[in-house]
Amino acid sequence: MPGFYFSVAGTPHISTTLQGHYTFQHEGQQLVLLPEKAIYWQDQQTLICADLHLGKAGHFRKAGVPIPGNVHWEDLGRLSLLLEAWQPRELLLLGDLFHSDINNEWTFFERWMEQYPRLRVVLVKGNHDILPNAAYEISNLSVVTAPLERGPYSFTHHPTSTSNLYNLAGHIHPSVALQGRGRQRISLPCFYFGLKGGILPAFGRFTGTARITPTPKEAVFGITQDRVIAL
Repeated sequence: MPGFYFSVAGTPHISTTLQGHYTFQHEGQQLVLLPEKAIYWQDQQTLICADLHLGKAGHFRKAGVPIPGNVHWEDLGRLSLLLEAWQPRELLLLGDLFHSDINNEWTFFERWMEQYPRLRVVLVKGNHDILPNAAYEISNLSVVTAPLERGPYSFTHHPTSTSNLYNLAGHIHPSVALQGRGRQRISLPCFYFGLKGGILPAFGRFTGTARITPTPKEAVFGITQDRVIAL
């Protein structure tokens, strides 16, 4: 199915995968913060994202909530665009790849994975990653329990301070509030880098956000529709 996911309607970031990013020098590494809510770790040629929550729409539909079925197709479409644009050797997922018990949307993900047989995909298990072990038996998918330590980083799903390495995690779905001169307020998803740990925004669109209040010594990067901005 080459190119199938690129034709998904409603994917707004097609022209921005090589624009609007912010290159952040951190822990001696070069991290490219992307407006599609992912990080390209240039030193390791690794694309990092968290909290796709695939299958969440199907979970809600089972409960009688009419959620459109294409919401996760759009997320996988954005991910395909990033893979084509940045050509990483590895895709690192920081937990909550799939939201709930297995449903048809996991089959969609398996079909999507078939397009990338040479891409190494690593899932650091999150609290929602509860599928049977057999479901994860995809040839180029590795599932690990946290922490995954690599270079200066300790990768987990839940933020933690148990390692001497700098922690990069997901789970929180961080956002930051901005206020204009006329008391207008807007909340933006963000990348957060504290003194000992950082948090990625949720990659999946069908997710909520949690507002954070950073201190002056912490770095926060807001995400608009087409760019990442230092705040």
